[in-house]
Amino acid sequence: MDAFFASVEQRDHPELRGKPIVVGGKPEDRGVVAAASYEARKFGIHSAMPAARVMRLCPQAIFVKPRFNVYKEVSVQIRDIFLDYTSLVEPLSLDEAYLDVTDNNMDNPSATLIARDIRQKIKDKTNLTASAGIATNKFLAKMASNINKPDGITVITPEEAQGFIEQLPIGKFYGIGKATEAKMHNLGIKTGADLKAWSKMDLQQSFGKVSAFYYNITRGIDDREVKPNRIRKSVGAENTFAEDINDFEEIIIRMHEIAEKVSLRMIKAEASGKTITLKVRYDNFDSVTRSVTIQDFVNDPATLLQLASELLKETEAGERKVRLLGISVSNLNLNVDKTPGLQLSFDFKQDVNNLL
Repeated sequence: MDAFFASVEQRDHPELRGKPIVVGGKPEDRGVVAAASYEARKFGIHSAMPAARVMRLCPQAIFVKPRFNVYKEVSVQIRDIFLDYTSLVEPLSLDEAYLDVTDNNMDNPSATLIARDIRQKIKDKTNLTASAGIATNKFLAKMASNINKPDGITVITPEEAQGFIEQLPIGKFYGIGKATEAKMHNLGIKTGADLKAWSKMDLQQSFGKVSAFYYNITRGIDDREVKPNRIRKSVGAENTFAEDINDFEEIIIRMHEIAEKVSLRMIKAEASGKTITLKVRYDNFDSVTRSVTIQDFVNDPATLLQLASELLKETEAGERKVRLLGISVSNLNLNVDKTPGLQLSFDFKQDVNNLL
């Protein structure tokens, strides 16, 4: 979906159309961006950005409180459209999914035509736009889906795959974050062609176990199946700071931002969890983790921050400089049967009479 949360708000509130809107917490609440309209993105605003920075980039930005119940309702409508075509639907979040249409309910041999039909049905049913990427595997389809946003469609044929990958800037690769991008740039890797030139051994030495993934995707190899019942094991976020921090209060402030990100991701994934893990990396690259498991499932930022703050006291943060903080939540409720229990009733008088 195109700027999903923001587009829903602009659909439901015509006065917001054409304006730079931000769905998320306000600056005075130290909130972060859950979604930004395309008008806001022109100013460099993106999801997970602190609201205070949004105001510096775009003082006229309009903050809108998230309505996750509405986004979930729309997501269900969209998911139902997907299921009309195939049962092989693997959701990534409320607004994104992989579909395997190799064999489909419409007996349509063209994935491109199916994508066009789906996008039109989404527009007709929800008055929202979606973009699609069509390719022979997950990695290429994901990359293709971002090319002609908003309201676009991109096809990468098998013949085009290698050329597409080789010219792609390394920062555009799905699965390569900012820190890895910076490391690759320092090694002279700036495009897919640069990455492809590296041997398996060299990649292993520089990037460890993820090197096999990098080696394969530069050659268009991705054998992962579309799994409709994929169970997510954890949700998390971390932040590597531009400068090491040793002020305990500032560390708490930064941790608040991370807790907000984790909470937003959990809500988008419709997840809650019982185990909270804090990750701290010191200025000498030593890393420690501390975890706690509680009785109830949680996903709100205040509780996550409170628990992470207690875990922080078990580290040397504040005494030693910190270069990275991370919070993750596991032991999720995604694989828990959420069906309400059935209250059984018994006619005790009849049972007692039978026993007598």
